[in-house]
Amino acid sequence: MKRRTFLKTAGVAAAATTIAAPAIAQSQPEIKWRCASSFPKSLDTIYGAAEIVAKRVAEITDNKFQIRVFAGGEIVPGLQVLDAVQNETVECGHTVSYYYWGKDPTIAMETAVPFAMNCRQMNAWMYYGGGIDLFREFYKQYNIISFPSGNTNTQMGGWFRKEINSVNDMKGLKMRIGGFAGQVMAKLGVVPQQIAGGDIYPSLEKGTIDAAEWIGPYDDEKLGFQKVAKYYYYPGWWEGGPMLNFYVNIKQWESLPKHYQAALESACAEANVLTIAKYDAFNPPALKRLIAGGAVLKAYPREVLEAAYKAANEVYAETSAKNAWFKRVYDNMIAFRDEQYQWFSVAEMTFDRFMAAQIAKRQ
Repeated sequence: MKRRTFLKTAGVAAAATTIAAPAIAQSQPEIKWRCASSFPKSLDTIYGAAEIVAKRVAEITDNKFQIRVFAGGEIVPGLQVLDAVQNETVECGHTVSYYYWGKDPTIAMETAVPFAMNCRQMNAWMYYGGGIDLFREFYKQYNIISFPSGNTNTQMGGWFRKEINSVNDMKGLKMRIGGFAGQVMAKLGVVPQQIAGGDIYPSLEKGTIDAAEWIGPYDDEKLGFQKVAKYYYYPGWWEGGPMLNFYVNIKQWESLPKHYQAALESACAEANVLTIAKYDAFNPPALKRLIAGGAVLKAYPREVLEAAYKAANEVYAETSAKNAWFKRVYDNMIAFRDEQYQWFSVAEMTFDRFMAAQIAKRQ
C-alpha cells in the first residue's frame, strides 16, 4: 500500500473513531429516578445503604442513570414505601419487607422472621438457595422486583423500662414490635405496637409503651433509648439476619437498558456487603458507650426464648395452613435454615465459641 493512501485511510479511521466515541455516549439515555426510603437520614447505615446504591449506579453509568434518595416522610411515610413503588408514585424504594406483612405474611420472610437465619445464611438462601427466585415470582402481584441491599446482622432484643426475669414479666407489656415477632409476642401476653422509628423515643418517654425494639447499638445510640428505658436485652431472636430490600417498579425496571439493570443489581449487592461490614465495625464501640452511659445489658432468660420459639412455630403452622404462598416460601426457607445450622455448628460456631472464651480470659 502506498504511504499516502495508508495515511489517508488511517486518517479516515481515526476521524471515525473520534466521532463514534461521543456518539456512543450520547446514545445512553439519561434517566432520573426517585427512591423513597423508610428510614431517617440520621441512620447513616440503613438509610446510607440506598445512598450507596445511588452513588454506584451513577458512577457506573457516567451519571446517565441517577437515583435521588428521599428519607422516610419526604415523599411518602416510611411504612408506605411498597405501595409507592407498586403504584409508580416513585420508581424505587428502600425498606424492610416485614413492614408490609399485613398485606401477606409471606412478605415478612424476605427480611426476617423469628428464629430464622443469620445474615450470612440469609444471603446464602437468597442468592443460592432459591430465595430471590421465589420472591421475584411472589412480587409480580405487586408490580415489583426486589433486590437484597443490606443487612443489619443479628439485632438486639429491645429496650425495656423494667427487668424481664420470666414469661410472666412479659404479660401486659406494650412493646413496639411488629410483623411476625408481634404475633409471637402476643402469644406471650405482650401487646405489640407498630410505631415508626422517629416516634419510638417519645412513646417510651411518655410511657405510652413499656418497651421497644429497634436495631442494634450503633443505631440505637443515635436515638438515645438508654435515657428512657435502661434495660437492654439480647438477642433479637425475631431478627437473626434482617435483610434490607430495594424495591423497583417492574415496569420501570423493564424499561431500563440492560447495562443499567446490571449496574443497579451490582450496586445493590455492594450495598449489601458494605452495610454488613459497617455494622460489624461500629456496633462494638457503640455498645461500650451505651453501657458506660447507663444501659444495663441483659440476656433474655432461657424460659422466655423457649416459650417464644414454641409460640413462633405455632404461628408458622397456623399461617401455613391457610396461606399457600407462605407455606411454599416457609418450607423452602426452613429446610435451608436447618441445613445451614448443622454446617455452622461444625466449624464456625466451634471456632467462635473458643475464641470468645480465650478473649474473655484476658479481660
